[in-house]
Amino acid sequence: MLIIPAIDLKDGHCVRLKQGVMEGATVFSEDPGAMARHWVDQGGKRLHLVDLNGAFAGKPVNEAAIKSIVSAVKGEIPIQLGGGIRDLETIERYLDDGIDYVIIGTAAVKTPGFLHEACYAFPGQIMVGLDAKDGKVAIDGWSKLTGHDVIDLAKKFEDYGVNSIVYTDIGRDGMLTGVNIEATVALAQALRIPVIASGGLTNLDDVKKLCEVAHEGIIGAITGRAIYEGTINFADAQKLADALSL
Repeated sequence: MLIIPAIDLKDGHCVRLKQGVMEGATVFSEDPGAMARHWVDQGGKRLHLVDLNGAFAGKPVNEAAIKSIVSAVKGEIPIQLGGGIRDLETIERYLDDGIDYVIIGTAAVKTPGFLHEACYAFPGQIMVGLDAKDGKVAIDGWSKLTGHDVIDLAKKFEDYGVNSIVYTDIGRDGMLTGVNIEATVALAQALRIPVIASGGLTNLDDVKKLCEVAHEGIIGAITGRAIYEGTINFADAQKLADALSL
C-alpha cells in the first residue's frame, strides 16, 4: 500500500483546497521542490502532483514548479501528475520533463476519444482521475455533476488500456473525515486495473482500514491536508502500510 503525498500547485505555491474551492486555498509552502524532497526523505514511494490552475484553465500553468519538483526528486520515485491535460502534446511534454504517469480527468469524460488516443500513444503511462459524489462522476473542477456512473465509466476506460484509476470521493476531500472505503472497494472489485484512493485520509486508523482491503485491488491512497496539518505523520503512515502489507 502506497501512501502518496499530494502536492497541489496554485500560482507556483503548494496549497490545499477544501472540496475543490480555489478561493479557500491554504498555502503550505512557497518551494514545491523542497516540499517534494521532504516527502521523499520521509520515505515516500510516489508523489501526486496537481496543477490546480491548469485544471481550471484547461492547459498547463505551473510547469516551472513541476520541473523544480522533478529536479528535486532526481528520479528516485515515480511522479504522477494531473490538472489541465487536454491534448497529446501536453502529455508528451510532461513525460519529457520527467513525469512518470499523467492523470486525465475531465477530458477523459468529455472527450473519451482523446483518452483512447493517449493510451495508445503512451501505453502504461496514462491514469484516469474519477471524482464522484454519490456514485456519479463530477467534472470541470467538481463544478458539474454528470449522470455518468463511476463504475460504468471506469470499466470503459479500463478497456482503453489505462494504467489505473485515481478515485476521489469529493464529499470527503480535504475534510479529514476518513476515506470512503465502501465506495472505493466497490470500484476496485469491478475492475482488473488498480485503484488509488483519494480524499479523506485522516489518521493511522484510515491507513489500517485501507490495508485490510488492499487485496481487492487498492494499491495506494493519496493524502494532502492530513500530512500538512499534522493529523497524520506521513513517515509513520508509510511504515505502518509497509508492515501491514508484508
